Amino acid sequence: MHTLHAQPHWRRVAFISDLHLDVSQPHTARAWVQALQASTFDALFVLGDFFELWVGDDSLQPAQTLSAPDRAATDFWQQQVQHLAQWAARCPVYFMVGNRDFLAQSQLMAHAGMHALPDPSVLCWGQQRILLSHGDSWCTTDIDYQRFKTEVRSPAWQQRFLQQPLTTRLQQGRAMRQASQAHQSARAMPADVDVAAVDQAASAARATLVVHGHTHRPSHGPLPSGCTRVVLTDWDAHATPPRGHVLSLTPQGWQREPCPSLVAA
Repeated sequence: MHTLHAQPHWRRVAFISDLHLDVSQPHTARAWVQALQASTFDALFVLGDFFELWVGDDSLQPAQTLSAPDRAATDFWQQQVQHLAQWAARCPVYFMVGNRDFLAQSQLMAHAGMHALPDPSVLCWGQQRILLSHGDSWCTTDIDYQRFKTEVRSPAWQQRFLQQPLTTRLQQGRAMRQASQAHQSARAMPADVDVAAVDQAASAARATLVVHGHTHRPSHGPLPSGCTRVVLTDWDAHATPPRGHVLSLTPQGWQREPCPSLVAA
């Protein structure tokens, strides 16, 4: 398993996930920037689904003429990547892909100055071993999703998909997103992680803390083995009440830091 050792000067690190940034949600996009500006940290960890949709790193510099909606989408993505690049110029930014933005690859990492973070990874900080994951791999009861994930994460599928024109990929990406939303809506309850699977992974990693997202169910508590699990929130400025926080971790412990603009909304 990939292991990352905290730098000696780190005193506070920040974790976010499931922002699902999309051009249709400008208030959420502004909120995450304001949240980071209001927080001080020595490293930032993005644990998946930063984007609601990502159809290839060539979205950063599209070489073809796009329709107005497609141009608006790529312009929006470029703005959010620029924000990431600004933070990466100040401190290390670690980016883990999720189930929405799994096609984010090396070009994006290089463009923004970020470090790709495999899923799962362990962050060693002092005596702590922190297991980091997006969390979707632990939703073992969602058989349809796990089958879909196996297909789209294969190199052959991704090669075929990325060879298509950007406009075609944007159309197909939106269709896959709508199908995923319909699948979730049809379930009596949204898929959650299998706690036993999380506990097994934590024990195998000798973790003292597990941090993950994906489920949109912010919570915390002990696993059966005694390891603490913290679940990150998703971000939605239009929800009632609005959702969004930064998980801040220091040697003294962790706390959730709500976005000031969302608290005031």
